[in-house]
Amino acid sequence: MTHHSRMPFLVVFLLFAALSPARTSPGSSTSRLAEILRLPELQSADWQDLFLLAESGDREAQYWLGVLYDRGDLLPLDKAKSNDWLQKSADQGYARAEFSLCEKRAGQDELEGERCVWRAAEDGVSQAQFWLGVFLRDDRFGVTDDQEALRWFRQAAEGGDPDAQVELGSHYEFGEHMEQDYTQAAYWYRRAAEHVPDLGGAGQGRNRLGLLYLDGNGVPRDSVRADMWFILAGADRNIAYAESDMTPAQISQARQLAAEWKKLHPDPAIY
Repeated sequence: MTHHSRMPFLVVFLLFAALSPARTSPGSSTSRLAEILRLPELQSADWQDLFLLAESGDREAQYWLGVLYDRGDLLPLDKAKSNDWLQKSADQGYARAEFSLCEKRAGQDELEGERCVWRAAEDGVSQAQFWLGVFLRDDRFGVTDDQEALRWFRQAAEGGDPDAQVELGSHYEFGEHMEQDYTQAAYWYRRAAEHVPDLGGAGQGRNRLGLLYLDGNGVPRDSVRADMWFILAGADRNIAYAESDMTPAQISQARQLAAEWKKLHPDPAIY
């Protein structure tokens, strides 16, 4: 995945803020919250538990209520309540909430936007680490540093950001600033491909993993498996290309595998 756009810093930064909601930290102290965040849809009891957790002082639950009020889909749009819950979470030192509040101020101050990215990246927010890598690679801070960018991409990928996982996989696939390694490329594309819902990076990971299966790079050559990943990615041109050399039975098998994968990976209600 390559980001060569020269959009102004704030435009890119605010676009990232709007389209990349933070993911749940793997170390959540509340198992019930982790369960709620994985549900494909929420019932009234789930909402009650989410509010109870937030009101009891769970900083991650407070963060997610802030996110939901800000999005205005699963809860009524309410910027004041969003800021209130985010502030409660941030007051307890939750980095994602601190970052979200900082994002809201960044539109008025470009330097503050840069500081937000740096602080959040250093605090372990994987999305910020990914975009810090992009900005360092693309000279958004007045300096280009490919090795430092790669370091942040790796940290973000290890932290679970699918965009960073695709970026790191691409570095391995094409040998960019490292030794070419198709096996590692397949590993990182697969990590990205497993994310649900698909907010962009997962779809790219699925498509790129399909291409590796089609060519037999880093994985066994397997047109059925390649087609499965293309179907999951919604990559129509690659689906047509792969299926042009497949039998009807193979095509049917690929579609069945894709359907089974979707059943095992339902989209969560909160993400």
